Amino acid sequence: MDCPKYKIGYALTGSFCTFEESFRAMERLCALGHDVTPIASFNAYNLSTRFGTAEQTRERLTGITKKEIIHTIEAAEPIGPKKMFDILVVAPCTSNTLAKLSSGVNDTPVTMAVKSHIRNSRPVLTAISTNDALAAAAKNIGALQNYRNFYFVPYRQDDIVKKPMSAVADFSLLEEALAAAMSGTQLQPMMRG
Repeated sequence: MDCPKYKIGYALTGSFCTFEESFRAMERLCALGHDVTPIASFNAYNLSTRFGTAEQTRERLTGITKKEIIHTIEAAEPIGPKKMFDILVVAPCTSNTLAKLSSGVNDTPVTMAVKSHIRNSRPVLTAISTNDALAAAAKNIGALQNYRNFYFVPYRQDDIVKKPMSAVADFSLLEEALAAAMSGTQLQPMMRG
């Protein structure tokens, strides 16, 4: 039996160390026949880091999806009014973006995309990647877990010795978490070993 095909907005924020995992997840979604549109925060779109140049990031996003990147607030605003996506994925989702989403702050292409999309009571799937998930960012994760229409890719501590407060989503579970979110449920368990 064929799985449903969805229109997916796929947003990246600036956790550059997880971009490669996110790109692979995006490739899998495209290979499954989903219609994926890339969205990038200002930092994801413009910054070059030790993990790659901004140009390489942009080339990967357009190469995988064959679509232009939504990378301005103005371009993200119509997402809700036009009902452009069935689901919006934020992968990776940094602590900065988590804080903004939990507080209703809307000042980047990604936060505008989420604000615009969620107004239609459509699901948002976040894949966290933050060094302070079990510290300062914990309250924002908890708040979003308590909001309607927000779902999480299950996550785990990524280095309990060197970064004991850090957590990162298990990107291999993104497709399964997406299917669960589309049915209105949170994939469990949320914390993985």
